[in-house]
Formats: sequence, C-alpha cells, structure tokens
Amino acid sequence: MKVSALTFGLIFAAGHATADDTLLFTTESYPPFIFQDNSGPLRGISVDQVKGIMNGSDIGYRIEVMPWARAIVLAETQPATCVFSAAQTPERQARFRWVMPLAKSQSILVKRRGSAVGARTLDETKAFTVGTHRSDYTETLLQKMKFPKIDISSTFDVTLAKLLSDRIDLMPMSHDVYEQLQKRSVEVEKVTQLSEQRLGIACNRSVSWQMIKTMQTKLNRMIADGTQARIYRSYGLEPPR
Repeated sequence: MKVSALTFGLIFAAGHATADDTLLFTTESYPPFIFQDNSGPLRGISVDQVKGIMNGSDIGYRIEVMPWARAIVLAETQPATCVFSAAQTPERQARFRWVMPLAKSQSILVKRRGSAVGARTLDETKAFTVGTHRSDYTETLLQKMKFPKIDISSTFDVTLAKLLSDRIDLMPMSHDVYEQLQKRSVEVEKVTQLSEQRLGIACNRSVSWQMIKTMQTKLNRMIADGTQARIYRSYGLEPPR
C-alpha cells in the first residue's frame, strides 16, 4: 500500500512579505504529520501548526517537500531556512535555533506483520537488518546504540516499502505514525520501543532571535488555547502531554 506521494519541490506560498523577508520551511513526506492527498493542499499535524504559527504574521513563508537529508542540510546551511519536524537531539541542539514542541514522539521498531522476525527486546532486534532514511535522527541513534546492520534509504516511504517486501527486517517510526498505518490496514506490527523525543521547528542560526521569539510565542498560544490539541484530534490522534 502506498502511504503518500509528494512531489519534490512542492511549494506553498503565504504571507505578504517581500522575498527578502520570506522564510523557507523544508520538510518531508511523513503522514499524518506532513502529507498530500492526490493533488490537494499540503496538510497534516505539523503542517497545520506551522501554518497556524505563520499565518497572520508579518513574515512571508513557503513550504517545500523534499527528501529529509536535503531538508535538514538546507536548514543548517542556507540562511532564512527552517526544517520541521526535527527531533531536538543533543547533537543538533547548538546547530539550530528552535521553536518547540510541535510533537512529543515515542519511536518504536516495527516489523512486517507475519514476518519471521522473532525479536521481542531491543537487544534481540540487533540480530536483524534495521532500515531508516538518510539524516533522520534515528540513523544516528541506531549507530550510537550499536546496531550492526543498518540499511539507509532516501525517504521514509522507501524504507517502508522495503519492510513490506522483506528487503529489511525492522524499521523505526513514531507510535503516532504506526497507529495511522494500522488504521489504513498497512501490514506492520510493533516489536519494541526505541526512544522518546521532542520534535519542532529547527531554524538556521541566521534567523533572528526576534523571529524565533515571535514564532515560539504563537506556538505557545496555540498550545495554551487548545489549538494544537484540536489539530491532533482532527487527524485521529491524541495531543502530546
């Protein structure tokens, strides 16, 4: 089953600022947080929050969908660029300016339902090939946890396709994404928990602290007034606690 099909370079423009005032937000296809139904608008839990933060501000913005490795590299190296939803890991902390949190996520390892993978604990999963996508925080996490057989793909969707065709044995994903795949009858099954993390908007260090403060204040307001919770529930998920 194909979960999503997003075109590289899909652009959504908003705001009334000039090009010099425009922020570029880079991201990847990752339902239900970032996705597009056929030729409809880009939407999802993270997208709706970013739009809520930016709409009504004096800051122009656009969102581009691309492979995650490119998305995060652009945010680190290109001025006036932010990436979402990025895990706020110790390795990334000082490399970006952060607006937090869009999500609090529990990552799990999953297998294809009915596969011969018999692992039940984290240590037992190290006997199998685990796939993830390039420059995702789970790539570094798996390496730090000394998983010996790591398969790297360009996108989450490619990794999932490999799992479903038995080209890899396991893959990490957020529990929220796992629940959505279950609702879509995708043949995946939870094996064990991998980690917990907070995710948000990671901006290039050239983005002014005033702009970061403006974005953070708006996100704080969305959390306090229940907007973030309503966005989560509109996609069938409970909000982070």
